Amino acid sequence: MSVRIVTVGPDQADMRLDRFLRSLHPGLTQGAIQKFCRTGQVRVDGKRAEASTHLAAGQAVRIPPVPETPAPKPRQTVVANEWDVKELNARILHRDADVLVIDKPAGLATQGGKGIARHLDGMLDALRFDAAERPRLVHRLDRDTSGVLVLARNAFAANRLAAAFRGRDMEKTYWAIVVGLPIPMEGQIDLPLARIGGAQGARTRPADRDDEDAAKAITDYRTLDHAGRKFSWLELHPLTGRTHQLRAHCAAIGTPILGDAPYGEHLAFAEGFPRQLHLHARRLVLPHPRGGRLSVEAELPAHMKTTFATLGFTAPHATPARRG
Repeated sequence: MSVRIVTVGPDQADMRLDRFLRSLHPGLTQGAIQKFCRTGQVRVDGKRAEASTHLAAGQAVRIPPVPETPAPKPRQTVVANEWDVKELNARILHRDADVLVIDKPAGLATQGGKGIARHLDGMLDALRFDAAERPRLVHRLDRDTSGVLVLARNAFAANRLAAAFRGRDMEKTYWAIVVGLPIPMEGQIDLPLARIGGAQGARTRPADRDDEDAAKAITDYRTLDHAGRKFSWLELHPLTGRTHQLRAHCAAIGTPILGDAPYGEHLAFAEGFPRQLHLHARRLVLPHPRGGRLSVEAELPAHMKTTFATLGFTAPHATPARRG
């Protein structure tokens, strides 16, 4: 095979160079791609480029001879049973030719991993509908977090949505019930976080600003209601996207999220309340791949509705999805 020049198409705009190369050669390893870039064998518009370079439509990518390699093993799939299919379909909040938004239930992992046999990523064929491609994840929610989760229905939408999440060009709103009352009742938590543990047992801890392992993490919050000083209903707006950011930040200001044992320890559970994480992705406002902004809201999960009723909190119903 000889050197080729491949032009980036409109549906491949904003795709990373390494993903672009793998779309052409599925068996190409990340190590081989890094070597091609490091040695200048892969070029974009005649210039050296990093594997993480984001491409633009119309750019010319020089691809050296690529040795034949076996394609990667097929994606692990989970055969969605009839109940799963009905449940997923009932949880669709918005669907168009490019975007699918669902209300992810608490307890369902977004992706698989060690010890996780049932996960959304393995069930996405059940949400294909009339699309030629299976939906793609463009962001994640923790397994025990419920609420708005966005899926891309094609490569074009996946690239645009992934870029929006990377650039934070969206408004994320979460609701949480926390133990205690934050002081002040409204403000911003600007506290760097560092990851600890492996991929499956990953957690975050507060870190000093000069800690080389620390990542910038900022959350805006305000108290919507409270039951004395025992419990509060918070609206949370993460301005960055770190692992367990909201959970770690709430615990750091002395008000851990109800049901969050890893971060709340002995304060995590209270007698008479569901022993589940009380964190819900309520609203997401994001740029639609074809223009305009899409706003989607999700109703509270059953266990949080029960807690709201117990505490006397009244939450407005979710508004229908709208694009404008």
